Amino acid sequence: MLPRPSQLSSERGGHPAGVVLPLAFTGDDVALVAALKVNHPGAKAALFHRYVRLVERIVTHVLGFDPELSDILQEIFAKALASIHSLRDPSALHPWLSRLAALTARKVLRTRSRRAWLRRFTDADEEALYEPVTPGPDYEGRVALRAVYKILESLPTDERVAFALRFIDGMQLMEVSYASKVSVATVKRRLKRAERRFVAAARNQPVLAEWLKGGTRWQSE
Repeated sequence: MLPRPSQLSSERGGHPAGVVLPLAFTGDDVALVAALKVNHPGAKAALFHRYVRLVERIVTHVLGFDPELSDILQEIFAKALASIHSLRDPSALHPWLSRLAALTARKVLRTRSRRAWLRRFTDADEEALYEPVTPGPDYEGRVALRAVYKILESLPTDERVAFALRFIDGMQLMEVSYASKVSVATVKRRLKRAERRFVAAARNQPVLAEWLKGGTRWQSE
């Protein structure tokens, strides 16, 4: 930490004389991991700003748009900071955080499935806050997206995670394997079951049936 010169503080309306500010962190992922391990004052903020979009994308692709997203993101970054010393290969920070995000999203799904009976007590007005109410430029897209996640809700958790990482997030099989902490063979089995369930359900949804016809991947499923 370096003291801020008093003349700059007074001229720019900044911090009072004598206040110390953390040094901003610059460097690649290897340097960032090293900085986190020695508690560099700017490293935590750098980790968040560098990877919040990645983590948010993975969580959102697995869960859908979620009212608890900010809490989930906070949990993931807290876990990352608490376990950063276990990361042996600093250059693997990106896939390591992807795995942490995917496993946390999986935990959220499993926890919610165990308390699903509470949904009957959910306030309908509260649920409406997260629903598209009026048609707009992207209304049809939002309706289709809701239909996709409605189907995903019916899938077993591990199949849903594999499907979301592969077909919504766009990960390669090896990436899904690493993020899910299972073998590629296991991922393939989960994807096969998930695709079969998804296509069967999607064909009964008019908004998705037309989409399936427009593609080539699942026409023969």
